[in-house]
Amino acid sequence: QVQLVESGGGLVQAGDSLRLSCAHSGRAFSSIDMAWFRQAPGKEREFVAAINWAATMTNYKDSVKGRFTISRDNAKNTVDLQMNSLKPEDTAVYYCARGRYGTNRPAEVRSGYDYWGQGTQVTVSS
Repeated sequence: QVQLVESGGGLVQAGDSLRLSCAHSGRAFSSIDMAWFRQAPGKEREFVAAINWAATMTNYKDSVKGRFTISRDNAKNTVDLQMNSLKPEDTAVYYCARGRYGTNRPAEVRSGYDYWGQGTQVTVSS
């Protein structure tokens, strides 16, 4: 049984940093792509960042490029999202997601992921 548990969310001011972490339990973490999505109130869940199984390829939503960094530790079964220079528009519930496969180009759509965490709230005040 796969479980994903996010941590690290909170309330910060614009310009601050936060580091989210996702702990994966279950088989095959090191051979599967991982991603972070987010959902703001009244909006659809959207892609934020993804990393392939070998950590050789990352993808980012345009609005977070240069501010967010996704990383993974296959020995610890964790995937992190370092978020710098946070903006009020980054406010959302952030979800960790496990991909269906290990690829050379991780997916940027929800259908590419089949397990999801419960989410962690990130609130950025202006």
